[in-house]
Amino acid sequence: MAARAQARRTAAKPRRRPSARRKPAARRGASRVNWDRVGRIALTVVLAAVLYSYLNPAIDFVKTYTATTAAKAQLHELQHENTRLHTRIQSADEAIVVDRMARAQGMVAEGETPVVVRGLGG
Repeated sequence: MAARAQARRTAAKPRRRPSARRKPAARRGASRVNWDRVGRIALTVVLAAVLYSYLNPAIDFVKTYTATTAAKAQLHELQHENTRLHTRIQSADEAIVVDRMARAQGMVAEGETPVVVRGLGG
């Protein structure tokens, strides 16, 4: 009886062959998104934004550097002039320098006769 029952089951149900797996329908080229390209473009845009954000501080740094260099040059020039003026002040206390400066202003020493000469040129 067991063989009969088995035969009935087999006869009642025909064996089905497993269906072939279907491939998903291919999408059309126009509607397909190329994510690799989108990712590269987005990365490029982000990189450009980051570089742009560093641009203004870099420009300010260069301007500050050049201004500092110019200020240092002016400082050295003014220090040199300061040294020269200090030397003149210290030598101004000497009698010869005082006499020379007085004569340049048109003064005469005691006992000298002032003489004015006109028409020598000029």
